[in-house]
Amino acid sequence: MPSDLRSDQRGPLTKPIGLEEIKGEISGTFVASAAERSAIASLLELPELAALRLDYAVRRGGGGRHHLSGRLTADVTQTCVVTLEPVQGRVDVPVEVDFWPERLLAELEARAEEGASDPDAEWPEPITEGKIDIGPLIYETLATSLDPYPRREGASFEWAEGRETNGEEEKTSPFAALERLKRP
Repeated sequence: MPSDLRSDQRGPLTKPIGLEEIKGEISGTFVASAAERSAIASLLELPELAALRLDYAVRRGGGGRHHLSGRLTADVTQTCVVTLEPVQGRVDVPVEVDFWPERLLAELEARAEEGASDPDAEWPEPITEGKIDIGPLIYETLATSLDPYPRREGASFEWAEGRETNGEEEKTSPFAALERLKRP
């Protein structure tokens, strides 16, 4: 099935799998194209997304539900929050998600509004028009798996407490420069 780029609230990828393809269980691999990786890198402000792959299996469940399990891997370049230099990284995470028909999701939502469901439970993804779309799942999993504060090895946020100059301790905190500006 071809993968298309789309730009909506769910993410830049679409990779629909028709339910008619799933007799009991299917497995597959999604490998993002260069254009898809470029679009995702731009949205996530990554200097580079060299590889993005999802190996998955989808199993049919009762009541029209389906369960996807797999592993997402990616080779990413992020920007160091200290030095602003590139930081190479690897994402390698398991993926587990349920897909439910829209009518069952509506019932779940009604129960949630009544307070009859667990607010911490994983919310299933929708089955829309007889298809599950793993594209948004891939994007969201990558986005939430990135290091929120990537740092190059040895980079540190630590400030020196002070240093001696001319017999006096000079302040080197972030506000020391402002204090020196106020002096005549």
